[in-house]
Amino acid sequence: MLRQELRNNVFRNYSEAEFTKHAVSLFQYQYQHNAVYRLFTDSLKVNPALVSSIEQIPFLPVELFKSSKIVSGEFFSEVRFTSSGTTGEQTSVHHVKEIELYEEDFLAGFRHFYGEPEEFVFLALLPSYLEREGSSLIYMMEKLIEWSDDSRSGFFLHNHRDLYELLLSLKAENKKVLLLGVTYALLDFAEAFQINFPELIAMETGGMKGKRKEMIREEVHQLLCPAFGVKTIHSEYGMTELLSQGYSSGNGIFQTPPWMKIVIRDMYDPMRVLEKGQSGGVNIIDFGNIDSCAFLATQDLGKIHGDGSFEINGRIDFSDIRGCNLMVE
Repeated sequence: MLRQELRNNVFRNYSEAEFTKHAVSLFQYQYQHNAVYRLFTDSLKVNPALVSSIEQIPFLPVELFKSSKIVSGEFFSEVRFTSSGTTGEQTSVHHVKEIELYEEDFLAGFRHFYGEPEEFVFLALLPSYLEREGSSLIYMMEKLIEWSDDSRSGFFLHNHRDLYELLLSLKAENKKVLLLGVTYALLDFAEAFQINFPELIAMETGGMKGKRKEMIREEVHQLLCPAFGVKTIHSEYGMTELLSQGYSSGNGIFQTPPWMKIVIRDMYDPMRVLEKGQSGGVNIIDFGNIDSCAFLATQDLGKIHGDGSFEINGRIDFSDIRGCNLMVE
């Protein structure tokens, strides 16, 4: 299957059979055009000609984005997204051939879960991300802010009072508001200000970034809910190495858009897929990753529920800390 055909069929409501068919086609394409993925597949002694199900597809360790150029085909990157990291630490690099594909991806994902961006006021409390270059999350928020019909949408660093006063105004106007914040910054805000804004979508992403002691998600949400006057805290699940995102509307239970799927692997056998309800390593299929690798093995621990939703339970022991939206439970 040619790239353009794969590209044209990303954003669809797949049946289970259609999803498997597309995944196998994408695997065959990336085996042919991605040298690192082909080497990895061969090392597992997987015969690509015999792959006919998701269970047979190898998932590339996400850490290889730090040491290798993970691309399917030869192209000039329109954008290179990079992960966060401490000084001197090697970071992941995601080479994006077509930035329009990323924009279509997060726009379609947002519409799937929340509606039209122009209906929202977007407020972003993301100091750690703003203070570095190459963040895919910042790019996404910049575009959502641009697509908003309200000029008050924007970023905030440490000007918490300005954010508080704007939230008061927006509440009085009955505006649809989404506040996306890195976890430690939301906690900093919550310690200084309280607002009763039940209609607010307060969404956390990231973590403590070394700014605070680590806390389990339940503790964080118990502090944030009363500070904003909301019943639940939403969450975003994404990472530098992906184009797509999962979202949670509360309680740390995430959903994926139709072109993204979570698969749980056995901790001791990377080619063994676990049943729903069993905990293991989180594998991700992201059909948006046509030009890098769509089949990634993360260092997250999680499980899938009966309805296809999933939760993240922590990190695999001895894996390095990744600057993505994960709080250890």
